[in-house]
Amino acid sequence: MRATVDDFVQTNGFHGVIHLVRNRRVVLSEAFGMADVEAGRRATLDTLYPLASITKWIASVTALRLVDQGKLTLDSAIVDYLADYRSDTGAKVKLKHLLSNSSGIPNGFTPQVKADPSLWTRTFSTGDAIKAFCSGDLTFEPGSRFSYDLTNWILVKGIIENVTGKEFAEAVDALTLAPLGLKHILPRYAEEVRSSIAAGYASIDPPMRKMKPQLVYMVASGGYCGTAADLVRAAESVYGDSFLRAESRKALGTILVPTESYALGGRIRTVQIDGTPQAFAWETGRTDGYRSLLAHRLDGQSTLVLLNNTDLSQKTIDLFAEALFGSIR
Repeated sequence: MRATVDDFVQTNGFHGVIHLVRNRRVVLSEAFGMADVEAGRRATLDTLYPLASITKWIASVTALRLVDQGKLTLDSAIVDYLADYRSDTGAKVKLKHLLSNSSGIPNGFTPQVKADPSLWTRTFSTGDAIKAFCSGDLTFEPGSRFSYDLTNWILVKGIIENVTGKEFAEAVDALTLAPLGLKHILPRYAEEVRSSIAAGYASIDPPMRKMKPQLVYMVASGGYCGTAADLVRAAESVYGDSFLRAESRKALGTILVPTESYALGGRIRTVQIDGTPQAFAWETGRTDGYRSLLAHRLDGQSTLVLLNNTDLSQKTIDLFAEALFGSIR
């Protein structure tokens, strides 16, 4: 196992954290390189890294907590929770379509920001963002295809806020993070994050930062940061036998979009270990100069978190993760 890690770190000039747990015992937990090159701040196990799309998994877990409380159902439509949303498409798109990126609602933000880059600096309420970016005509029948659109998660944010009467981050904390004791998973725009978050880079030598502004209405799509240890604790608890009801836990790991092996908020990946296929929840994140991976074997035997701030390719990370799981003895 050590040789696999050392080769990966040296070959790729890896900066970040690798944290591996087997049978709830930490077998590797190590920080490499720099969190902030210009400031001379080295990476540590306590450094916060943007989780990017792993946030979608956290949002899905929070939605399922509300399902367990009887406040949401996966088969209910958008208009059941957002009464002012357009009735024609809003009656067809269900919560499960949003959580699986299969709604067919187009992403209105990307074309608009290309035409007007000042959108990156403008403030929108959740409701205003839904009207501006998430109300276009369907591009395909809900549930028939996969499209990885920001649109879905602005709507998820709005639904969770309407149902709970709280801001999204407050609801996530009350329903998911606080009950699990995850004190180091936080929205990136939180004040306490600024001094301990890693900077994102397109290159280290010379240092070239790759970071965009964080917009609050996009937080459910990719706006959280955290530590590796807290992500492991989250996965072990969520896929355990008490945090979610059995039906919700099953839904979280059930593939809804076969072409992408996508379930709710993340993918399911099969990894060959000692010649035997093993199913993993395979949550990945990519934003700016950051990459993240949370890979949890669904039988609970092992969990890997990798957090990186130097723009590594997802394929490189996935292949390393598979090799590392295969090297555990």
